[in-house]
Amino acid sequence: MYTHIDNIRIFDGETVLPQRSLTLANGIISAIGESAPHGAEIVDGAGATALPGLIDSHVHTSPEALRLALRFGVTTELEMQGYWTEAQRTHVAADSTSADVRSALLALMAEDGHPNEFVDVDAKKEWSDGSAWRMPSVTTAEDAVRHVDAMIDAGADYIKIMIEEGSVMGHPGLPMIDPEALRAGVKRAHQRARKVIAHTLTYDATMQAIAIGVDGLAHLFIDRPIDARMIDAIQESELFITPCLVVSRSLLGADGSELAADPRVVRKLPPVWRETLEGSFGTYPDGDFETVLGNVRELHTAGVPILAGSDAGRPVRSHGGVAHGASVHHEMQLLAQAGLTATESLHCATGAPADAFGLKDRGRIAAGLRADFLLVDGDPTRRIDESLSIHSVWRNGHVLDARLVRTF
Repeated sequence: MYTHIDNIRIFDGETVLPQRSLTLANGIISAIGESAPHGAEIVDGAGATALPGLIDSHVHTSPEALRLALRFGVTTELEMQGYWTEAQRTHVAADSTSADVRSALLALMAEDGHPNEFVDVDAKKEWSDGSAWRMPSVTTAEDAVRHVDAMIDAGADYIKIMIEEGSVMGHPGLPMIDPEALRAGVKRAHQRARKVIAHTLTYDATMQAIAIGVDGLAHLFIDRPIDARMIDAIQESELFITPCLVVSRSLLGADGSELAADPRVVRKLPPVWRETLEGSFGTYPDGDFETVLGNVRELHTAGVPILAGSDAGRPVRSHGGVAHGASVHHEMQLLAQAGLTATESLHCATGAPADAFGLKDRGRIAAGLRADFLLVDGDPTRRIDESLSIHSVWRNGHVLDARLVRTF
């Protein structure tokens, strides 16, 4: 059975195409700009813009969060710290009502290091007496190699490492993994054909990540302006960067109240997520967001690949300012504020993460790729905020029920 969507503008993940129609069959885009096949279901796009399904390049997700993300046109989330079993991932892949997921599983973490500072105190007490599962930690090079092997054997698509001493998170002095142990972990990941993404929020941590050979950064540092030394180091290392501007704002004390109040957002959010958007971390009030935007601008000008990511996690007001799905649209708006064009900002949430993470079947609209896309009213290739004017969401060729899109 074919579905033919006519009378649309198409952004293919990098540029606007001259063609005005899509044909779908068996969950795949079978043709672009061709006549409707005989017997096809015809859908009038009414002048909407088709965008590739959005990819959030930094989340900590759950089945419920994946469903929320899809309502905002995010068809794939990249988990950066969270354990997903093979059975869970198989279920998600087959569920047309939720975003798909790729995962690092559990990061290389120091004992009592980040993110332990955010774990509930009562849960820590349970873990310490051995009555419940405890987050694994890494101390030596041998530990690091074993951890990388364990994660890959369990299905990790890439490896995450934590380089966080806590100063911008409100917990200075956190334990950290010895750089030589991290270097051994990175080397092992590369031997097993996995990329390594580092959590870094400061200039010094970023330099350490570059020195040990990581492939990408899950954050952009927020403690100082960028300089030529850093730009040169990032260019020479051919890193991609997910700056997570929405969470950087939150760390600096800003919230997402304006986004939460947008009618296109609030109608899809359960109350707990609206409350989360209205909160913030607020752990680094000495920082300057204009400096952070300037750092992104400099890196983009230097040709560094920039990916859109939210760092959305649990619905907790004190970790707020972000929400699954909605914050990817906010991130694109902030990237535009940093100086990227609307199409460049859209690329950061589509083609760029597909390239960086080797997701060859998604991130673009092209014949032979998954039919993961959204239709939006208006033209977000000119006005990036119009990406939120979602008409319909399609995952693997299935349209999300309109009742689920309009209400929660």
